[in-house]
Amino acid sequence: MDIIISGLLLGGTYALIAMGLNLQYGVARIMNLANGEMIVLGALAAFLLYTVSAVSPLLTVFLVAPLAFAANWLIYRVLLRPLVKRARNQGQLEVDSILATFGMSFALVGVIVSIEGGYFAYSFLANPFEILGTTVALNRVVAFIAAFVIGLALYLWLNHTRPGMAVRAVAVSTNASKLVGIDVMRISALAFALGGAITAVGGTLISTFITLDASVGVIFTMKALIIVIMGGVGDIRGAIVAALILGLVETAVATLLDPGLTLVAAYAIFLLVLLFRPQGLFGRRAT
Repeated sequence: MDIIISGLLLGGTYALIAMGLNLQYGVARIMNLANGEMIVLGALAAFLLYTVSAVSPLLTVFLVAPLAFAANWLIYRVLLRPLVKRARNQGQLEVDSILATFGMSFALVGVIVSIEGGYFAYSFLANPFEILGTTVALNRVVAFIAAFVIGLALYLWLNHTRPGMAVRAVAVSTNASKLVGIDVMRISALAFALGGAITAVGGTLISTFITLDASVGVIFTMKALIIVIMGGVGDIRGAIVAALILGLVETAVATLLDPGLTLVAAYAIFLLVLLFRPQGLFGRRAT
């Protein structure tokens, strides 16, 4: 039971950071390799505001979200939109965006190091909390609840509002979306910015119970990519289920075997999905 509870709490937070990449890749068709650095920036903001001004990370979320949204909107308009316009096909866009965001990840690492060169962590709601006989830290429970609320709000927005349905339409087909009058470029920019904001908020929540540094972003990028591929590109439901599975597997491996093997387990899942279920958990094979 300890493994299940801890794994679900970890997976819930993973779901939040993966939903951001899912929006960016599934809708804007941008494979953002700087996704992990955006997580670390959100965590760094929470760390600085809490240690310097005693601002709760739960309040920092409301500052980080609009700033990250604006920054990612600007990144899309200035750096990525020219790549989208010149790309002759989806393959070219993916290659160009991977190269561009790979370089951006190094730039962001430099920014993070210039602000905080070492490890950073702080104590926030680290009190013990019991769930079904399992004792966990309260900060993990709070982060999970916040992730659940944000994920539910995103799901409702995507399925019950006109802008959300436009985002889903672009994710399905850009050509068909243009035929019904949807501004694909504007919706793609919106999805990329929203995905970046959700990712940064995920970093803010994760910072309450994980020690981070500038170099850890690549690990989060890999985990988010595993979740997106496993759940199905553009499928929010699949991303949530895949994140919970990854959280459970990592917790089980860390508890029963060795914490150092969690990345090995994550990579093994990635390979298995690519080999046997490349369309994702809920996707259908191409016919």
